[in-house]
Amino acid sequence: MSKSISVLGSTGSIGRQTLQVAEELGLRVAALTAGRQIDLLEQQARQFRPCLAAVYEESAARELRERLRGLPIEVMSGMEGLVAAAELAEADTVVTAVMGSVGLEPTLAAIRKKKRIALANKETLVCAGELVMAETKKYGAEIVPVDSEHSAIFQSLQGCKDKGEIKRLLLTCSGGPFFGRTFAELEHMTAADALRHPNWTMGAKITIDSATLMNKGLEIIEAMRLYGLPLAQVEAVIHRQSIVHSLVEFRDGAMLAQLGTPDMKLPIRYALTYPYRTQTPDRTLDLLSCGALTFSAPDEEAFPCLRIAKECAAAGGTACAIMNGANEVAVAQFLRGEIGFNDIPRRVEQALSRVAVKYQPSLGDILEADRSGREAVR
Repeated sequence: MSKSISVLGSTGSIGRQTLQVAEELGLRVAALTAGRQIDLLEQQARQFRPCLAAVYEESAARELRERLRGLPIEVMSGMEGLVAAAELAEADTVVTAVMGSVGLEPTLAAIRKKKRIALANKETLVCAGELVMAETKKYGAEIVPVDSEHSAIFQSLQGCKDKGEIKRLLLTCSGGPFFGRTFAELEHMTAADALRHPNWTMGAKITIDSATLMNKGLEIIEAMRLYGLPLAQVEAVIHRQSIVHSLVEFRDGAMLAQLGTPDMKLPIRYALTYPYRTQTPDRTLDLLSCGALTFSAPDEEAFPCLRIAKECAAAGGTACAIMNGANEVAVAQFLRGEIGFNDIPRRVEQALSRVAVKYQPSLGDILEADRSGREAVR
């Protein structure tokens, strides 16, 4: 069980909920980081009194340093600040809740310091999963997933001694706000439409990814990397109620699943307390009132991002990094109203057609692929 944590991305949705859980559990908060939201970061720093606060933007870091003058809190900036927070000796667990590929380098830094990684940054494994898992094994670090689906798989696999017993992993998906729509019907959907997730309260980027089903594609890749399984053994299934968070089917025909309310504090709490469980103050699932549980196949024609992600997973090399970088930029463009909803998969495919895939890539190759994927859609 964790005793002291660094929270990378403390001002985002997962970061804020992590701090709520940490306070409930009585954990020490050793470091906090944010991109640019220094008003909230200042409040968090004054409340939790970490050793270190880091802001990615240098100008924001200078302002935060001035605001926290007189407090025993070191303020850093840029990637150097993120890595310092990840490596901090005072923290035994690093919660990686930053968005995007920026989480890769600090996650690797934490792994090399043999930390527990409470992983909420799926892009780290999407872009560099083989490298990350190899480093985790080499240094004896520990990754406990925070994504609700991967936490459900992780919990369902407790007691499984041989991954050869696994027939397949089934990652559930709500279907987002546009479930049942055709590709043509999605052409004119706005950011306001796409941000209306039916079940989960999340940040803007992941909510758009959920609407396009790119999020499920990223999660399929993440599951492949975490559990060392081929694409053929990892599937997505639509489950509108978001009660069954994922399932494992074993070769003897048995299925194990983790059920719960659609509340991210549940997997966050488990990642911080594993291998133990603690009492939650939050509402828990009432099976008698949750209604019928339904399952159906995703529509990859209406939501081509899921197909694209699976194709990149099959291709290997830097394909996933190119895709991820392009998707991050395309989602930002959509949120600013510069492109349409269906332009997101179009731009991702455009990047994949323009940027060559490298196989057996180094970390430098992966970072370059991410950069090239972004540039290809700007």
